[in-house]
Parts: sequence; structure tokens; C-alpha cells
Amino acid sequence: MIMKRIRRICLPLCICAMLLLPACSGRTDVGVGDSYIYSLNTERTGLVKISYDIDQEDTLGAAESILEELKKPAEEIEYTPAIPDNVEVLGCSLKGSILAVDFSSEYLQIEKLEEKLVRAAVVQSLLRIEGIDGIMFTVDSEPLRDSDGNIVGLMNEDDFVENAGSSPSSYQTDTLHLYFANKTGDRLVEQEMDVRYSSNVSKEKLIVEKLIHGPSGTDAYPTINPNTNLLSVTTKDGICYVNFDSTFLTATYDVYPEITVYSIVNSLVEGTDAVRVQITINGETNASYMETVDLSQPLQEDMDWVAAEESE
Repeated sequence: MIMKRIRRICLPLCICAMLLLPACSGRTDVGVGDSYIYSLNTERTGLVKISYDIDQEDTLGAAESILEELKKPAEEIEYTPAIPDNVEVLGCSLKGSILAVDFSSEYLQIEKLEEKLVRAAVVQSLLRIEGIDGIMFTVDSEPLRDSDGNIVGLMNEDDFVENAGSSPSSYQTDTLHLYFANKTGDRLVEQEMDVRYSSNVSKEKLIVEKLIHGPSGTDAYPTINPNTNLLSVTTKDGICYVNFDSTFLTATYDVYPEITVYSIVNSLVEGTDAVRVQITINGETNASYMETVDLSQPLQEDMDWVAAEESE
């Protein structure tokens, strides 16, 4: 009788325990709003989110901690470390909002397709730290190069697109209203540009990239140093934040400083939901363009710089 009674008690307990097992969350059970970084799946053919609390108080310290975490042995079979065991992180440094990460020479031995995933996992993990807008990789202090020998250079979130089993991207068409310089460089002229672009690219980023590339035809002239690196573009609460590297501050065209700045501001306000534009340099606002235009505060559209249309 006692044994039967024990069996009656144990059986429901065992069933309850089995039902509760799936509810135990692992590191790959990342919910909406949870803090996470990226690792690789078991086959090392894709990325996996794993839970991780990011320290937002110390930017460089947070980066170093994440890099250490990305090398640690996996705690579950659902993922593997993003950084291979034989690759060492020699160091990292922060300048403005740009983080440089230096790897040992073994990094160059990573198989081509896997290396792209490793790079995506590391970059996207580090970009989750507030205050970091761009990542640069070096190997033994030399710039990382791709398989064609080209320097990979600065990387941000726009260089990596997550595709969770869906088609890589769709394309859409639009007409942009962009502002470039007139021949004398003292006024803005509007140019309509028909574009076809990936839905993975924000319209804000597209506009700034087209401005850097320059106008088509002969009626308008470029305003931005073509060597400028666009680090990030985001819009929040009606303000479009455009983050350039310091190359932006070096003018290569004979145009008024206001023409360069308001070619960006007017184009973005005209083409997006932004009502003001904050231009930053390496994530910092304490700058002025050519010692003339104060960039410390968001700027509103200024159509007074647009050339009057000639009457026929």
C-alpha cells in the first residue's frame, strides 16, 4: 500500500517536471526587449542571437567584455563561439564613436564564407553598445583585406543584413529631390533623381550616399568630399542624425560651407519625415564645418540658399 501511494505521488510529480523542462529558457531564447549579442549556429552557417547583458556605462570596457564573450566556449549546443579558438584579440581602441579591433594573424586562416559570418557576428554585437557607430578590423595592426585584396575599411550595421529564411531583399523605386551646388558654389540647385534601391537600405542613407556620389548632368555640382565615410544615419523624434568620419570636414570643392551643410539638411528634410538634421563627426557634436557652420545643434531646412528659378 505504501509503495502504491508513493507511485501515485511520484508519477504526477514526474509529469510536472517533464512539462516544466521546455520552459527553462536557454541563452538562445532571446525575447523582445532582451539584451543580446550574436554568435554562430552549430554548423557555423548562420548567426544566432544569445542573451547577454551589455554594460552601457563604459563603452570601451563593454567592447572588451563582448569580445571576450565571443571567444568563450558555448554553454549550449545551439550555438558556437563567434571567434574561433585559435584567433586571438590583440586589442581594441576607441576614437570618437569608431572602434578598432586588432586580431592575430590566425584570423586570415578562417575559411572565406565563415569569415564573413564571424565578421558579421562581431561587428553587429559591438554595434549594440551605445556610443559605437562603426567598426574597423586589423590583423597584426594591418588593415583587414577581402579576398580580392581590397581594404574592408569601416563597417556599420548597413553592411550586414539579417535574413531569417526570407528573400534577401526587395527593390523599390522613388524620385529623390536632392540639392547640389550651382556653378559658382554660392547657391543650391535642386535635382530630381530617379532611383531603384534595396528595401534593406533606409531612404535617409540613400539620400546622403547620393549626395556624396554627386549629381548627374552638368547643371549641378558636388558639395561633399567624395572620400567621406558615412558612419550611420538614424531618425528619431523628427531629427535625422547623420554621422560622418572626420574626412567630411575637409572640403575638396570650391563651394560655400553653408552650401555643403544645407545640401544635406534640405535634401533630408525634403525627402524624409525628419524636420531637423543633426550632423556629427565620429559621433561627436562639438564641431563646426570649415569654422563657419556650427554643427553642435540640429539644423532646420533653409531654403534661402536655393537659387531662384530663372524665368523663361
